[in-house]
Amino acid sequence: METFLLGFVLMLIVFAAMAIGFLVQKKSISGSCGGLGAMGIEKACDCDNPCDEKKAHAAKQARQEKLKEWQQNQIH
Repeated sequence: METFLLGFVLMLIVFAAMAIGFLVQKKSISGSCGGLGAMGIEKACDCDNPCDEKKAHAAKQARQEKLKEWQQNQIH
């Protein structure tokens, strides 16, 4: 039981030190190998038919881009 408690306390100390180091550096967490982009994968899901939420997001972005284009071409 003492070994378990010693190991548990040691792990808590390590996690606390990592958390404090993260907070002090004020940097975002990033992968060590560049993530999916380094592997040539453009998206996390390679499915052919995206979900409804993804379709709605893409449609919203398309509308925003068209609106920006319309505002740039608008005669003042």
